[in-house]
Amino acid sequence: MSLKLFELVGTDSARPFSPYCWRTRMALAHKGLTAESLPWRFTEKSALAPHGSEKVPVLLHHDKPVVDSWTIANYLEDHFPDRPSLFGGAGGRAMARMINAWGDIAIVGGIFPLIIADIPKNLNEVDAAYFRKSREARFGGKTLEEIMASRDAGVIAFRKSLEVMRQTFKTQPFIGGDAPNYADYIAFGGFQWARVVSPFKLLEADDPVYAWREKLLDAFDGMARKSPGHEV
Repeated sequence: MSLKLFELVGTDSARPFSPYCWRTRMALAHKGLTAESLPWRFTEKSALAPHGSEKVPVLLHHDKPVVDSWTIANYLEDHFPDRPSLFGGAGGRAMARMINAWGDIAIVGGIFPLIIADIPKNLNEVDAAYFRKSREARFGGKTLEEIMASRDAGVIAFRKSLEVMRQTFKTQPFIGGDAPNYADYIAFGGFQWARVVSPFKLLEADDPVYAWREKLLDAFDGMARKSPGHEV
């Protein structure tokens, strides 16, 4: 079996940090699959061009490219049906599609302004300059530091936005039910991204979401926890 995964890294090639790459990492582990890591940086667009993409994750299966974390999850489910299911059937896949959009908007979108100025600290000079220029343009020309200046207040709003998760955890330990599935990995990817690049504390220790995150950090023999990151 030949699987290779292009993953976003900074100055430390052993420190992958994209939330979307972490969704894929967790999905591969759930399926009991391993992929060779191909470290990729923001300005290395030419490495992905032959595979029809400008961003990661890109999974190569026998050199066939599969682009985008959601597409990869579906590919793994369909091409490795004898391994543990990521969705638990068609209904679970349909619900995960909604969670995928929610994860992009509420989790990744909610975390981004809270850690944005910490990210360049993990990058080399060229990639840091690219990141700053491209992301500041998205925010109407505000500097990364200006965007992040209100994060102490912003994190309170972010924590409130997670109430749907707390309500879920009153009756089940994971979004997927008694055990984690791809819906959990969608949400977890954002928290792992933040843990890798920023020392900022997103969650209080008595938050049920914190307890859920801890369980996923320990999943798959502690794969995510063993990846370099901050103690948050």
